[in-house]
Amino acid sequence: MQRSILILGGTAEARALAGKLAGDPRFAVELSLAGRTRAPAGQPVPVRVGGFGGAEGLAAYLRQKGISILIDATHPYAAQISRNAAKAAEISGVPLVALRRSAWVRQPGDRWIDVDGVADAVNALGDVPRKAFLTLGRQELLPFEAAPQHHYLVRSVDPVEPPLSVPNAVYLTARGPFGQADEARLLQDHGIEVIVAKNSGGPASYGKIAAARELGIDVVLIRRPDLPDVPSVETVEEMLAWLDHAPVPLK
Repeated sequence: MQRSILILGGTAEARALAGKLAGDPRFAVELSLAGRTRAPAGQPVPVRVGGFGGAEGLAAYLRQKGISILIDATHPYAAQISRNAAKAAEISGVPLVALRRSAWVRQPGDRWIDVDGVADAVNALGDVPRKAFLTLGRQELLPFEAAPQHHYLVRSVDPVEPPLSVPNAVYLTARGPFGQADEARLLQDHGIEVIVAKNSGGPASYGKIAAARELGIDVVLIRRPDLPDVPSVETVEEMLAWLDHAPVPLK
């Protein structure tokens, strides 16, 4: 008998966890992706792509599929998905545990400007033209059209289409991880004066934060949203340990 697990994914941790569980005979694992990335990385388990229709739809899916455990391994900024997961677990009675990587912590030499959202990040750039490196999702870039005086370097997994309606923007498509040395070179090559980023946590995108510290560059850092208060762990290893002792009957 196997426990059926649904992982709400989209992060490196979700993929790593799925890989660890793929060959474990105790579990039947399905990974759910929102579908925002056009060409997601290959996954080691069966994948479902698309939304569920809110919390009620997710609860219905959990019941229909006989899911034993729901794991929320979504991005720290996917607050709505996390809220839906918490509500769906409550409705369905399926145990939920979140895999939430810890946030980055300010280090000596960091020049962080903490803001609450993208609109605040735009304002934090100021009125004087600057060379800004934007490392946000492509769906979050539109507010920067309100500040066309800046020169933008935009990096995203998928192309930004249509491009921003600003006179000066350069676009890069790349998928991390990004090392500190490469990030420092990129910042210097483009004369970057300020970075706009989320406090995503984890090592994959920390290179730009460390490079900014090394070069004395400002970082406008968008704070994490409030997430539901549910049982959670910070690492894949902790999640595997939790699953080893999860008080869930076999189905």
